[in-house]
Amino acid sequence: MENKWKNLKPGSHIHLMGIGGTAMGSLAGIFSKMGYRVTGSDQNVYPPMSVQLAQLGINVINGYRPENLSDKPDLVIVGNVIGKMNPEAQRLMELDIPYSSLPQALGEFIIGKKESIVIAGTHGKTTTTSMVAWMADQCGVDSGFLIGGIPENYGVSFKVSKGNWFVIEGDEYDTAYFDKVPKFIHYRPKYVILTSIEFDHADIYPDLNAIKNAFKKLIELIPADGHLVVWDGCKNIKELLPLAKCPVTTYGIESGDYMATERTLIHGRNQFCVVKNKQKIADIAIKLFGEHNTLNSLATFTLGQVLGWNSTKILQSLASFTGVRRRQQILGEPGGILIVEDFAHHPTAVRLTINSIKEKYPHRKVFAVFEPRSATSRRKVFQKDYVEALKRGDEVIVANAFDQTKIEDDNRFSSEQLVEELRLQKVKTHLGVNTQEIIDCLFKYAKKGDVILIMSNGGFDGIYQKLLTRLEKKLEI
Repeated sequence: MENKWKNLKPGSHIHLMGIGGTAMGSLAGIFSKMGYRVTGSDQNVYPPMSVQLAQLGINVINGYRPENLSDKPDLVIVGNVIGKMNPEAQRLMELDIPYSSLPQALGEFIIGKKESIVIAGTHGKTTTTSMVAWMADQCGVDSGFLIGGIPENYGVSFKVSKGNWFVIEGDEYDTAYFDKVPKFIHYRPKYVILTSIEFDHADIYPDLNAIKNAFKKLIELIPADGHLVVWDGCKNIKELLPLAKCPVTTYGIESGDYMATERTLIHGRNQFCVVKNKQKIADIAIKLFGEHNTLNSLATFTLGQVLGWNSTKILQSLASFTGVRRRQQILGEPGGILIVEDFAHHPTAVRLTINSIKEKYPHRKVFAVFEPRSATSRRKVFQKDYVEALKRGDEVIVANAFDQTKIEDDNRFSSEQLVEELRLQKVKTHLGVNTQEIIDCLFKYAKKGDVILIMSNGGFDGIYQKLLTRLEKKLEI
């Protein structure tokens, strides 16, 4: 592996296949800031990564073709969206060009011997990683970071640093077709926050035990002089804790070494007390709502305490943290109808997101719009779970599942079945065959004072801007 980097000097050409992914786009930015010439290829790149790459001046080639490598880059980074039959990947195998997966490149070339802080878990990774990066910054710790989203406090998803710390979002998804291990295996974890373990990624993990085995590897990698911070409310995590060689600290709501208590909403803030050893040690106030964001901020606070960082600055960082794009991001409020975008796609995330929006806007009707787009949500494994998650919406619109052509017929998620089951629960529900139908439905039923919450982990056929434009035109009539 070291040979791949030996002759890689600033000015060298690095090409990223699948550059539009959040992690890949972030790595592209890191390489660009380090002085390398960066290009990339992808299909249908959408915001926020398309905007970030354009602002960085990185050339993105639309489509995967053999000729994309005709310039013979000095190194190629292959994203996990690339299969071995991809025409550009096949050409790569024919050429004498060094190549790597994203996590390998991060571990070897970017993290190296730095103090690595890895935030992992099924839920809350992006927000918690963003909070930790901001906390480090506000505590005067010179740290680089790479995040699977764009924190509003920074406006970019990465930071290059000469300091001895690196904060990274540790995904359990695999790395590349030639490197079939969880991404976080390469991140040299020393300090880890583990937020939750649930079944996900049904396209590569057959069951919950397989997921747990992935996190088992992560825990076993933490050295004895490292530290593991975990959510006390997850039994799947607790089963793995005996594997840890390092100290373990727990956090939770009303349980754990660090406990969140007396949570309330005051003056547009989510506020709660932190209790340790039966003693109140802090009051935390954050701008993000919901139980899950309470846990995300408590995990961040706990890690800061473990690392011995300044408590006052930790609290100030949490109070000044403004969120992450595509996580309960307000897009606009045309005609008094609030449009909110969220990345939620797992049923637990969908449930928590709807609860959070209803908590923040208790007197407003919430339209919950959901697109089954992730590899797992397009499969039937969570068919029933989405009923329990979405029934919390005041009115629900379910889009047809994104491309299911590569999923066996008997394993496909059914939007029609979900709509029927929600209606049996007395929830007013609509099926959106296409984006235009969904927009027409919202245009017809949404009124001033309502909230439209749109949940998808993809571009959703540009519904966000299309809906805003349609509602804004309504005001002109």
